[in-house]
Parts: sequence; C-alpha cells; structure tokens
Amino acid sequence: MEIILVVTGSIAAYKAADIARRLMDEGLKVRVAMTDSAEKFVTPLTFEALTGAPVFRSCFPLPGEEPMGHITFSRGAKLALVAPATANFIGKLANGIADDNVSTMLMASSLPLMVAPAMNSKMYNHPAVIQNIATLKQRGAIFIGPAEGELACGDVGEGKLEDVGVITSRVIKELELKRDLRGLKIIVTAGGTREPIDPVRFIGNRSSGKMGIAIAKAALMRGAEVSLIAGALEVDPPEGMEIVKAETAEKMLEQVSARFDSADALIMSAAVGDYHATHVSTEKVGKKEEWDIKLVKNRDIILEMSRRRRGQALVGFAAETSDIEKRGREKLLRKNMDMIVINDVSRPDIGFGSDENEITIITRKGETRKTSKMAKSDIAEIILDCIARLVTDGKTVSGRKVAK
Repeated sequence: MEIILVVTGSIAAYKAADIARRLMDEGLKVRVAMTDSAEKFVTPLTFEALTGAPVFRSCFPLPGEEPMGHITFSRGAKLALVAPATANFIGKLANGIADDNVSTMLMASSLPLMVAPAMNSKMYNHPAVIQNIATLKQRGAIFIGPAEGELACGDVGEGKLEDVGVITSRVIKELELKRDLRGLKIIVTAGGTREPIDPVRFIGNRSSGKMGIAIAKAALMRGAEVSLIAGALEVDPPEGMEIVKAETAEKMLEQVSARFDSADALIMSAAVGDYHATHVSTEKVGKKEEWDIKLVKNRDIILEMSRRRRGQALVGFAAETSDIEKRGREKLLRKNMDMIVINDVSRPDIGFGSDENEITIITRKGETRKTSKMAKSDIAEIILDCIARLVTDGKTVSGRKVAK
C-alpha cells in the first residue's frame, strides 16, 4: 500500500524524514513530494535515500522523467499526508490555489487527505487559518495536531508539529490496516524457476514475480512473519522479511521444505517449472541444427508438502488457458490444497508481467470467487482475506489444527 507524503517549508520539515521511515517500518510504500520552500530545510536526497524513490519536485519534468507528473504521481496511492503543513499551504488547499507542483498534484487527485500543521501559535490562531482549516475539515480532511509546547521561535503554545509516533499511528488507523495475520508464519514463493541446460541457457517461464511480491508485502503489513522464497524476479523484493533465492524447482523445494514444519501457511505463487534436463552441460553448447534435450518431471512442491502437513494452510496457484475452473478444481482436490488461485494466462492484459490481474479463487469448501481486473496489490489483499479465514480459530478449512 502506498501513500504520498507532502513536505512543506516549515522548520519541522526535518521530522518528515522520521515520519517516512516509521511509515515504511509499518510496511507502507512512501512517495514524497516537496515544495520549493521545504527544500530550504531538508534536501530531496534525504527522502530519496530513505524511500528508494524519486521525489516529486516540479510540474516541469527533466529529461527522462515522466511527463504530466502532477497527474501521474499520486496514482496508486491510498492517502496523502501533508506533514508538516504550513499556514500558507493550508490556505492554498482551502482556496483551490494550484501554483506549484505539490498543490497542483493534490488538486488533480481525489486522495483522502491528512494534514499535520506546524506553525507559530499566533499564526495557527489567526482567523484566516482557523477558517481555512474549517473549510478543509468540511471537505473531509483529517487534521493531526498541532501539539502544544516550545516552538522554534522560543514561544510556548499551540502550533508544534504533533509527535511523529502519533502521526504515524493516525495514518495507520485511517488506512485501517488489517493486522489479522499477526503472529502467523507464512511462506510465500514468487517468480519463475530456471532449469539450466548449460552454463548460459536455461528452461524458464514468463513469470515476473509481481503477484508473489504483492502477496508477501501485504502479508507483512497485516502482521505476518514472512519468508519469501524467490525465483527469478523482475521487481525488487521488499524489506522486512526473510528473502531466500531459489533458482531451480529443486532448490525451491529444499527451501520451502526447510521452513514448512514451523509455518502456518504456504502460498505457492511462484511459477515453478514442471521439468528439468537429465543432463546439464558443463560447457556452453555451440550452435547446431538440432539439440536433443531429455526432460524429466520435477517434484511438485505443494503436493510434497500436502503429504507431510500437520494442518498448515496450503494455497496453490494455477496458470490456465482454458476450462480454468474445471482444471483448477481438479488440482485443488488432487493436491489436497485448501485454496487455489487461477490465472487465465491466455489474456495478454493480465497475468505474467502485468501490473494487473484477474483471478478465480476456489476453496476446498467449494466456494468460488471471481475478481474483476485490478491492481495486483488489490488482488493480494483479496487472497489474504481468504487465507485469514482459513486460519480462523487456528484451523484450516480441512479442520486440522494450524501449526503454531
């Protein structure tokens, strides 16, 4: 889940770096936008180093930057937090003034708005500021603070930026971040496996790992202890969890197996290869008209785990091109899974490599749920909602006790 952190020109701007860090510690992705005045107090480089993402600084992009940034920057975010918010910037928001990159960006979005004011107490109690705050509240903006205390000018009174911990907690509460997986150990596999045939060539698939990464991130945010077993990825894995690389199907089986007994759930979202070569050349094979490669079937990871589980919830994925529900249901029962997520990979607009997906979920109880086309981050939340129900009261739908 992403939020926009807007930093304006207050002496408290340096505290925004701590806000960004704490929000990221909660599993949120933070993108920062800064006014020109904010850059007088803290550099964009600080936020870029913290968040790993470029700061939105201008409506006029430099060469190589995305055009129409004031329109595109906020896409995908769930909320905008202005912290610290100056009297001037609050006035802009209240009166529809869009004369810089940040005010223009916020006017072009429909994001829920949270505002943490920071200013001298006399400014905060000025009739114009009081009216502007009232206007924004009437439009649905949520204000956090300000606190009372010693101000930068030496005065004591209301106007101090609210405590960073309080701001972070209010944002988390507003987003209604679910913590229904707190205490659970979840294994998530992601990406595609690669089976070598010589030192430079391999048999692989088109999986980007985006769906698995989205699930791992969402599970982490919902309180789970996540172990990510990753094949080949086109996206960076998130921080805050155990990350283990496993290039081949056999390596992935080894890593999953080593963690399975202490896990509560296994989510097999990786695209694991079905076959591997019986012979892998130790030297690069030169070009030739024909190359006969004998393949043998890989062991099925989720089937292997289903045979030894003591109640762990098992969630599998299937990539199908036709009869997806029928084939998915057959796999669900044959592999003794609790739930299967089916992708229709015949469509080029969803599935492998795409940022969006459209899935069918079938549970062991016979429940079927189809989603519309949506972002993989949203798909991940739907999948985890189903998994949370699997482990309600410490049991899977098969009735077995979840390993704790």
